[in-house]
Amino acid sequence: MKTSAFLYPWDVVGDPDAAARVADLDVQQVTLAAAYHSTRALTPRHPDRRIVTAGHAAVLYPPDAARWAGRELRPYEQSWVASDDPYAEAAQALTDAGLQVHTWVVLAHNSRLGAEHPDTSVVNAYGDRYPWAPCIAQPAVREYLVALAAEAAVRDGARGTELESCGWYGFAHLHAHDKIAGVGLGDAAQYLMSLCFCPDCRTGYAGHGLDAEELAAAVRRALEPAWSGSGSPEAGWAGIEKLLGAGLAAGTLQWRGQVARTLQDSAVAAVRAAAEPGFQVLLHADPAPYRCGANVGADPEHILSVADGVVLPCTGGDAAREAVLGPFAGREGVLAANFTVVTGMGGSPATLERDATHAASLGANQLRLYHAGLASGPDLETVAEALSRLGR
Repeated sequence: MKTSAFLYPWDVVGDPDAAARVADLDVQQVTLAAAYHSTRALTPRHPDRRIVTAGHAAVLYPPDAARWAGRELRPYEQSWVASDDPYAEAAQALTDAGLQVHTWVVLAHNSRLGAEHPDTSVVNAYGDRYPWAPCIAQPAVREYLVALAAEAAVRDGARGTELESCGWYGFAHLHAHDKIAGVGLGDAAQYLMSLCFCPDCRTGYAGHGLDAEELAAAVRRALEPAWSGSGSPEAGWAGIEKLLGAGLAAGTLQWRGQVARTLQDSAVAAVRAAAEPGFQVLLHADPAPYRCGANVGADPEHILSVADGVVLPCTGGDAAREAVLGPFAGREGVLAANFTVVTGMGGSPATLERDATHAASLGANQLRLYHAGLASGPDLETVAEALSRLGR
């Protein structure tokens, strides 16, 4: 089964042994970040450093000045890797080691964009803005994201791309020094906290028969038990309907689904227009249509008619894998099961062989490993052993 490991350019730039070390894992591909959000990351094997602080969302290559000339929304350049083109430098080293390289492009997740252009952000039912979450219903945001997808995805030597957060972002996000665990919110409440009430979304709700003011008031009423501690967390779409009512819930999902699908259509089309024939386009996705975040809610039939496949979150127990892979079963396209292999980040490299075999039985035909740059030495040794056994 074809396997790809995620990497950042800074895992490779300045480390002459990095590419060979990744190739020794017995993977065939690296999914290399070309556009990424802010982060603080360990580089446990780098000869010169141990921490990289990416202070804001940025592209990891020099953006095309002509493409972005005159645009108010444009990508930010990185300054934390000592290279004129960190992506290209890392990609060349990986290619020279015999690895296929695909780009990794994070789209609707950008705190600096929200800080400098607050009107672009998702606005919740209380009027709070989420600067990390651009509202994908806004025409200017959509234009920016589609242009970014085309540029960041199609880098020299890349054979394909994986588009992350190509859809709605919302409440759930590991923001800097998060302090949101004081109240336990189930994923139903998180969906309500992720609904956007910016002017474009208010107009969109009206087009689906919803009054935005009444909807916002209903959201606030539905969430009150969570704030007072008198309600238990609700989960799944049934939980959303219980909190909000079936009619209001359906109207929000119709609007948000339409917006997400058309963004995905446009982003994939822009990438294909910029790429050579045969360039592979995958989306990080979740078959639950109300999901927000890195793995966006996507209708399996639609997304596989647009992209070449999906990358699905498969870390966890059997039930979690069955929930995300089941709706894609029997469909044509790449179904990549994504496993966290960093023990300290909730991964389970020790069960990778068993978990990957289970994913394959459910229809997965590729593997993704998150994250070869962040994992400890023992975790990588365990991964290499598991991949060796899987390849026999």
